Formats: sequence, structure tokens, C-alpha cells
Amino acid sequence: MSDAFSGQEQQLPADHPPVKTGRIGVLLVNLGTPQAPETGAVRRYLGEFLSDRRVIEIPSIAWQPILRGVILNTRPRKSAAAYREVWTDKGSPLAAITADQAEKLQARMGDAVMVDWAMRYGKPAIGPTLDAMKASGCERILIAPMYPQYCAATSATVVDKVGDWLRNQRWQPAMRTMPPYHDDPLYIAALAKDIGAQLDALDFTPEVLLLSFHGMPKRTLEKGDPYHCHCQKTARLLTEALARPDIRMKATFQSRFGPAKWLEPATDETIKEEAANGTKRMAIVAPGFSADCLETLEELAMQGRDEFIEGGGEQFAALECLNAREVSMDMIEAIVRRELGGWV
Repeated sequence: MSDAFSGQEQQLPADHPPVKTGRIGVLLVNLGTPQAPETGAVRRYLGEFLSDRRVIEIPSIAWQPILRGVILNTRPRKSAAAYREVWTDKGSPLAAITADQAEKLQARMGDAVMVDWAMRYGKPAIGPTLDAMKASGCERILIAPMYPQYCAATSATVVDKVGDWLRNQRWQPAMRTMPPYHDDPLYIAALAKDIGAQLDALDFTPEVLLLSFHGMPKRTLEKGDPYHCHCQKTARLLTEALARPDIRMKATFQSRFGPAKWLEPATDETIKEEAANGTKRMAIVAPGFSADCLETLEELAMQGRDEFIEGGGEQFAALECLNAREVSMDMIEAIVRRELGGWV
């Protein structure tokens, strides 16, 4: 350590604790997952997730009795059964894919950057992961929420949690947050290339391709959340980029929960309506999900198929998310490097 006044090197005291400094970090963050496809683990996960005031915008005094008295005593068993349908030998698909994305990004970034990953709900948690990054010498950290479309219930709550961690740090690292990339040409091009290849690999040509985004209560739009607009813009740009006039494309919203009015049209209702109206060949993809998870693998690929076939449809395909394939990693690397400008 140099003395600013004398120009001489200062000798650290012998009992000075070792401190690692000078590194740059990137933290990929996704929503979360239970630790096991079991009722208890799902109950703990849902308890944390559904207690977030960003997710459930009902006053706690009204919501917590419903959550603790009804939902957490009924829903975990059903959700655990659904998780068992998609669980892998590496655990939750969402966690396994996010870990794979982080590992591949680390290989691409080299020693100049430390890449790690965390979940907003469940484990690995954001706080302990940031602790480890700071202990490894990260003085500058880019937080990368893996949500292309901004939503207060996803993107903002990641920043909230990072803020909770920063509040307890005496020596705070410099932080940046990766912005939403719903209309980023890199993202649209990656989606078009990947989805186009998956469509070409099918043994049938779909009459309709549903672009299914995660649903949100309609009041979020009315309160000023840009999520609905971001989804619609992604759908429009993707439709233009795919340039498939032989396939009808439609944006829908999945995963409705509770009695509130949700964004429309609903994915499940649209699937049923298309089948009832004579559509025989359908494909579905979730462009707002950076990694396959319960909502894509069970809700869309399994429940969606059943709804379509039972309604009179004949051929159905659920396309994969971008996940950690090469086209996805090219996009993630390019966006991350851009957001690290001036640091790397």
C-alpha cells in the first residue's frame, strides 16, 4: 500500500487480516426452485416466494392467513407431484440449466471475471453467493437478472434482495444491474435462430405457434409495470424475425393463480379454443423464460399437450427455451460484455 504523502510503501501490520481485492464478478440470477420434489421442500420454497410483497401485492394482514392457513397446506403436495415429473439427476431443471449457463459463461470470460449464479428464492441464495464473491476479491459486480422482460415481481425483487445484502456491508462493492433485454437485437436474433431451427426439425408444420409468457395480474399493468408491453414487443419482433407467414403466431400468458383478473389471452384457454376451432397442429414456446423449468416442462409441454389433444388437436410440440445452447451463450456473453464496459 503506497503512502499518498511520502510516496513510500507502507508495511501492513503483522496481524492485518488478508483481503482479496481487484476482481470483477457477474452474478446470474433466476427465480428459484425447491431443493427437492417433496412436499416439505416445496412448502418452504412457496412460503418464501409467496411472502414477497413484490409478488403478492395484497396487504400482509389479509394475505398471510390465507397463505399460511390454506395455500401452504394444500398446494405443496400438488406442486411436488408436478416437480417430480420434470426432476433430473442434476436436480431442478431451472437450477441445473442456470448453473450450466454460469459455467459456460465463466469459460468464455476467462480469469478476468468471476461468474456465479443464484436464485431469488431458495438456494443458492443471493446473499451467501455475494458473500463468497466478495471474499474472492470482487470489488465490482454485475447483477444479471435472467428475465428478458422487466417485471417488478421478478427483476425488481432481485435488486431488492441485493439491496438487503448491501445494507449489511461495511465495504460495499460497486454494483451494476443488467437491464431488461426484451427488444435487444441480440436476444431477438438468438430466439429467431433457435426457434426457427426447432421448427424446421419438427416432423410437421404447425398451423399456430403460441408465444407463451408468464402471466401477471392485470393490475400490475394498470399500476405502471411495463411487463405486458415488453412481452408484446418481444412477440412482435420475434414474429417479424422468424418470417414464417405459413404459421400464425400469438402471444399468450400462462400460470394464472387465484381469483384476480390476469393478463390475457390465457395460454390454457387459447390452447382449448384453437383445438375447438379446428386447429390440428400446434407448437408452443416460452420466449420469456431463459431456462426450461416447471412452467415450461410440465405446464406447457405436458398439460398443454393434454389440453390440445383432448380438445381435438392431433400434433403438438413444446419447443425448448434457449437454455445453455451455443446460440444462447453467444447472446448472454455479448450482453454481459457490453454491460461490463469500462470494467473489463
